[in-house]
Amino acid sequence: MPIPTEVVGSLPRPQYLQKAYADYDAGKIKQDELVKAQDKAAEDSVQKMSQTGEVLLTDGEQRASSFATYPIIDTLGGAGLASNLAADGQYFAIFDDGHHRQLPRLTSGPLKYKTYAYDNFKKSVGYSKGTGHSMKTAVIAPSMLYLLYPLNGTVEGYSKEKFVEDLVAECEKDIRGCFEAGAKRVSIDFTEGRLASKKDPRNPWTGADLLKTFVDLNNKVLAKFSAKERENIGIHTCPGGDCDSVHSGEVPYSNLLPSLFAMNAGYFLIQLASEKDKTSIYQQIGKSIRRDANGVKQVAFIGVTNPLNPEVETAEQVAGDLVEAARYISKDQLGATDDCGFSPFSIDVKPKHGSPDFAREVAMKKIKARG
Repeated sequence: MPIPTEVVGSLPRPQYLQKAYADYDAGKIKQDELVKAQDKAAEDSVQKMSQTGEVLLTDGEQRASSFATYPIIDTLGGAGLASNLAADGQYFAIFDDGHHRQLPRLTSGPLKYKTYAYDNFKKSVGYSKGTGHSMKTAVIAPSMLYLLYPLNGTVEGYSKEKFVEDLVAECEKDIRGCFEAGAKRVSIDFTEGRLASKKDPRNPWTGADLLKTFVDLNNKVLAKFSAKERENIGIHTCPGGDCDSVHSGEVPYSNLLPSLFAMNAGYFLIQLASEKDKTSIYQQIGKSIRRDANGVKQVAFIGVTNPLNPEVETAEQVAGDLVEAARYISKDQLGATDDCGFSPFSIDVKPKHGSPDFAREVAMKKIKARG
């Protein structure tokens, strides 16, 4: 059997789509014009990825308002919040270059998704016909949306217990809907995992020891699925990848492992290519990964390409990482992935490494080298 390989999900958005988003939010174009640009970019993403040899294709998340907040955004362009959210929530992350991403604050219940990942997936799944490939998609972790509820407060008439109950139900619905729409795999974005151990005084939730809370919450969702279903549900972890910057790269992986593998998912997409001491992390993975996670043998897909670096890895470099990792991780539990998605959401920030269209070309070359 070959070593399995899988893309995380996102791709850089082409220049014409970034302009369409900006024009729509500014009231310069109508909704149907934005949708046309989204459709064009999504189909192009699927077709170009099929030419790289990637096993499972994605639409590059060209339609998502944000990988984290797509469930709670009302407007197509991502400019408006649902009516029971306020804009003054806590920071999700403060990145190394100083920019930050802020979450909304829940003001009333119940929590209900406005958009599901399967809504966008259904629009793109047909693009794979004729390619000979199936498709995957990604959803946001319930642990990320847990941060919508005030850290040290309550929401009048809506207890945290009821909020968690609703959150688990909505995330289960999101995942099931993706499978029902034809996705072969669904990965859960869990970038907050490593950040939970940073203890950044500028960002209070990171000092609240929430990692166990996050793991337990994600397991509540995973418990809704059979062992056979969980074989195709993954967890993605990374130290962030936004505007060419990270939020928790200095946090040792030992702070996250083995808690990561305490989640009963079937596979894990793990940022590693950009780590300085990869071998020690391979060792930690080998010791922590489980052969029986409530009926599922876990597989660790190690990052072998770095989306934040425009230099394209060679197939030989990828092979070298996998051979080294196989010294510590059983080969039947080893796979290859990219460190992160290829960051399509930095619409308002000029890329450091050329145009968005150039970035798309680089992403496809990296995916091909990994394959």
